[in-house]
Amino acid sequence: MSAYWIAVASAQHVRRGRQGGFMQVNHGKAAPLRRVKPGDGVVYYSPTTVLGEKDGLQSFTAIGTVREGEPYQGEMGGGFTPFRRDVDWARAEETPIKPLLDRLDFTAGRSNWGYQLRFGLFPISAADFALIAGAMGAELAVPASS
Repeated sequence: MSAYWIAVASAQHVRRGRQGGFMQVNHGKAAPLRRVKPGDGVVYYSPTTVLGEKDGLQSFTAIGTVREGEPYQGEMGGGFTPFRRDVDWARAEETPIKPLLDRLDFTAGRSNWGYQLRFGLFPISAADFALIAGAMGAELAVPASS
């Protein structure tokens, strides 16, 4: 894997993507997905179970590797055709973020750790990806953490 990303979506939306073998970000926008390349690792963070609810899920809900190919448009019904990328999702358990906050590079020592999650997609270190994968019990090759 050459780069590692956190994408943000409700768990309900992530589960739909896992089932279909794809990812979507930022309400189906293409530009963010063009930054993600085949072979990159991606992990989803879900602040909630259902979009718009305030249930405090705050968990990592999927992890995988981006497949070959370019972003493409999928059909969701009602004329909504969001951009997607295909992903090989690993077998993994949904895992709360809070026990990892002091160990992740992107959150350690930050009281406003959730701020960058608002962007919907951002890069993370190989060490963070490996830490999250381990916490999720993910069945995929991960980089050695430093």
